Amino acid sequence: MRVLLVEDEKNLSSAVCRLLSREHIVADPVYNGPDGLDCALSGGYDAIILDVMLPGMDGFAILDRVRAEGLKTPIMMLTARGDLQDRVRGLQGGADYYLPKPFQMEELIACLRAITRRGDGAPVMELAYGGVSLSEKDAKLQCDASGQSVKLGAKEYQLMELFLRNPGQILPKETLIERVWGYESDAEYNNLEVYVSFLRKKLSFIGAKLKIKASRGLGYSLEEGA
Repeated sequence: MRVLLVEDEKNLSSAVCRLLSREHIVADPVYNGPDGLDCALSGGYDAIILDVMLPGMDGFAILDRVRAEGLKTPIMMLTARGDLQDRVRGLQGGADYYLPKPFQMEELIACLRAITRRGDGAPVMELAYGGVSLSEKDAKLQCDASGQSVKLGAKEYQLMELFLRNPGQILPKETLIERVWGYESDAEYNNLEVYVSFLRKKLSFIGAKLKIKASRGLGYSLEEGA
């Protein structure tokens, strides 16, 4: 497999290239938008890993041009811009997956293999665990057993996504605040507790068996329970 990696953070790019090499995947790194577009339009790649914030041309513009040219190469958006609106913009523009930074390398590999296995180009639109699924298309949380669903707000969605990507793991409060509110935010633990409370109520409303458990002094985890 040959992959185009368009990422201007050279340390991250090098780390991803090393990881892909260990998986017997050849990666061609480029570090700005115009070069990324030129390489993408060559059509010589099995997949493209595309950052949004790039010098010269942003990732959304590259995505639009690539899809306008009729190229169906699977594209994974890899970016620190994790707002729901950005994800929807990428997916509606023809991206196959939207992976926010920071991320686990194992997840990147799994997602890359998933989008290159599909022949129809359909985007990955759901996360699921414990009989509950979260739709990226319309930000709805649904319980399989009850059939009930509920719409999540932007921060509720981002918080629930983190829990579903890391089921059973204790996520530190600092990590949750940084990922949902941003590194420069002045949000406090009280803000997080309010949104955790919102999610607990919505999980209960749809009849889910999942619980958001607080571990004193550590953080929160998503657990299966009665």
